[in-house]
Amino acid sequence: MRVFVTGGTGTIGGPVVTELLRHGHTVLALARSDRSADALERAGAEVIRGGLGDTDVLRAGVAQSDGVISLAFTPNYSSAEGLATAIAEEGAAMAVLGDALIGSERPIVTVSGTPWVAGRASTEADPLPLEGPVAGRARSVNALLMLASRGVRTTAVRLPRTVHNKGQGGFAGLLVNQARQSGIVGYPGDGLQRWPAVHAHDAASLFRIALETGPAGTAWHAVADEGDAVRDIAAAIGRRLNLPVQTVPQETFGPFGPIFAMDQPASSARTRAELGWEPMGPSLLQDLGNIR
Repeated sequence: MRVFVTGGTGTIGGPVVTELLRHGHTVLALARSDRSADALERAGAEVIRGGLGDTDVLRAGVAQSDGVISLAFTPNYSSAEGLATAIAEEGAAMAVLGDALIGSERPIVTVSGTPWVAGRASTEADPLPLEGPVAGRARSVNALLMLASRGVRTTAVRLPRTVHNKGQGGFAGLLVNQARQSGIVGYPGDGLQRWPAVHAHDAASLFRIALETGPAGTAWHAVADEGDAVRDIAAAIGRRLNLPVQTVPQETFGPFGPIFAMDQPASSARTRAELGWEPMGPSLLQDLGNIR
């Protein structure tokens, strides 16, 4: 299959490109910069130049491909407004990609986060939250999945709070970055709230499986670790960086503060049973030992 990939050089995108090529697919990847283009070409992908806002380029990528994996997201976590702008840009691009696929029966796999449910681990059957700082992403994903009734094999891979590789990435990576800047490993609340996690290579395998076999209109959970206590994550970072660990106000983490403070474990039991996905990489707590 020739696959058009956006966001192919990120923590998730790089392993997705490698996974696709390793399983015999070819990749046409969107690249906004020379640096990204060089990295993609070294990995073995063909490059189409442009950004998420380049509608004609997105449509051209779809026209040249048998399927799409939509991963591109411009991170802007400094303010609520910046996060909202990034989510809106991602949603607009997703709408263009979906519209270009209508009636083709070709697959598109997009990305969202796992939902949170009070008192238990969320499952693939739980809806994404339509309130809060990431509600715009949920609406965009839901709109794409509804194209299943219009001849598009739409699927969504829901990622946990931390997608990690060599101790970097996701919410745990943000804790690491904050710790390097402040000299302490801070976490909000009592630290008993749980965050799910997955290794980036395991997440990549699920994107490939969903592309190849995922039924239209379905959502799947790329969750390896159902939920580690945040204070255990912080303690592992503190040991690796030789820094003190303590609770800090949730405002320390800007627009992510309220999300950081929530208990949000997630299950992937249905994904494993129905798609045959089985994570093989190290757990988050193990991988944090690789922080450099």
